[in-house]
Amino acid sequence: MALADPTLDTGRIEQMTGSPPRLADLEAATRRSPSDMHVWRSLADEYFRLGRTVEADAAYQRHILASVNDPRLHEAALALAANRLDVAERILKPHLKHYPTDVAAIRMLAELAGRIGRVGDAEKLLRRALELAPRFAPARLNLAFALNRQERFVEALEEVDRLLAEEPDNPAYINLKGVVFARVGDYADAVTQFEAVLRTRPNQPRIWLSFGHSLKTLGRQDACVAAYRQSIALQPTLGEAWWSLANLKAYRFSDEDMAAMDAALGEPRLSPDDRLHLHFALGTAHENRQDFKRSFGHYEQANHIRAQQLRYSPERIHAVVVDSIGKLDRDFFAARRNWGEVRPDPVFILGMPRSGSTLVEQILSSHPLVEGTRELPDIEMLARRMANSDGDYVDALLRAGPEELAALGASYLERTRVHRKHGTPYFIDKMPNNWTYLPFIHLILPNAKIIDTRRGAMACCFSNFKQHYARGQAFSYDMDHLARYFTDYTALMAHLDDVLPGKVHRVRHEDMVDDPEREIRALLTYLGLPFDPACLRFWETDRPVQTASSQQVRQPIYREGVDQWRGYAPFLEKLRTSLGSLADL
Repeated sequence: MALADPTLDTGRIEQMTGSPPRLADLEAATRRSPSDMHVWRSLADEYFRLGRTVEADAAYQRHILASVNDPRLHEAALALAANRLDVAERILKPHLKHYPTDVAAIRMLAELAGRIGRVGDAEKLLRRALELAPRFAPARLNLAFALNRQERFVEALEEVDRLLAEEPDNPAYINLKGVVFARVGDYADAVTQFEAVLRTRPNQPRIWLSFGHSLKTLGRQDACVAAYRQSIALQPTLGEAWWSLANLKAYRFSDEDMAAMDAALGEPRLSPDDRLHLHFALGTAHENRQDFKRSFGHYEQANHIRAQQLRYSPERIHAVVVDSIGKLDRDFFAARRNWGEVRPDPVFILGMPRSGSTLVEQILSSHPLVEGTRELPDIEMLARRMANSDGDYVDALLRAGPEELAALGASYLERTRVHRKHGTPYFIDKMPNNWTYLPFIHLILPNAKIIDTRRGAMACCFSNFKQHYARGQAFSYDMDHLARYFTDYTALMAHLDDVLPGKVHRVRHEDMVDDPEREIRALLTYLGLPFDPACLRFWETDRPVQTASSQQVRQPIYREGVDQWRGYAPFLEKLRTSLGSLADL
């Protein structure tokens, strides 16, 4: 690999000539050494400084092409590919301190930021790269992904459409457009996008996988299974495709399937992501055969890999709960009665994941006055923005006045408008983790309804342990973290029951299973809605469902899952001990 010639750097030119490099010097240098990334970057910087943005863009494109010759950036790229983010960071940050307009390095650092969840930082870096080099298509694609992750779908689609205007047949762009359509609930359009790209690129396993996800959400299970199977046929080691089949809940693996998954696990160069997905899938496969010991072994290995990747710490959530209980008392809420945006549109369903929340959502979405949307991240985003950090928002609540809270409530309603398709007076936000922000919700939207779905601690925690989530729920991959999260959740909910009596309606999953009509009538009474028989036949509702329970809520309520955890009881003593007295609730 050729090394860049240091004599062609602008500093060296200045040293040799006794004056800053002129445009003519730089242009001549690129002709002498057309593969030198430093000279192309210096020329691009000079064009940009002079306001000659078209020439600057063209020069940055040459710089990007030449950057493959830089051994340090090559090393950083290899580190990113191997998910060795600490190594990549040690290379990229000093490099960009010395060469702050190296757009190739900027994009790589943005990818690193996105990988560790700092999507806002990634967006800023990508926008800087595109300010310098507007035709840097990989950076624009990364920006579209970052906007999609932040639920800024209109902006994401604008970026994808700019890419498609240049390359209308590019499968990566068409695929991303389908993903964004799915995120805003336009699943039919998403399916159309995936079908379009698969007609010309039928050998793309990950596009078959995305296609399957959209079909699953629409309830087209046979077609969904066929798409996942095609993905596996093209790439037998693609763990996410095997897990996607397992995550249908009703799917049953054959002996041949299990042998194929075992063989895939034996591949020495299997990625950690493929490995953990395969372990989760085999855990489900053995569970369906009542082989709880082997099943738990696979779940345990899968969770260990994922926990190592995420490095979750329970301290932040615990600190927010302690702060909320200590500072947000009855007097605090009484002094702020009816502050915020008073429109009653949202119905929040929150609590632990895997607690029956999708079932409650499906029941309520069967009512003609209520629309189900999806798990919306907007409350957390607004609360963090209010706190101006990733930390505790409670002190920011103490300082906030009525105008600020009303503006935040109005902003939430505006941000979520894109998900409302049917014009009903009420809509559901089913983000379970919103329990952490319940005081914030109450203050910015005082007339919103809040439903807490509750399930027995052992059943709920183990159900989370054996569930792999596409993102979020980082607490769920370790027994102790699960117990601490459940403990904090129940502590905050008990405090809010005390200081805001009657604000939250609790639906216990076991009670819903035992007597659904009684629980549904009580739920509708709390919401102030007339009873509608369609809510009793919720499985007939033809609506997209995105969560892991999507297939389960398309059939009548059944009891089989209530005590499923008991087969694993010999392996769950650590969880029981960590939960303490909560384990028996």
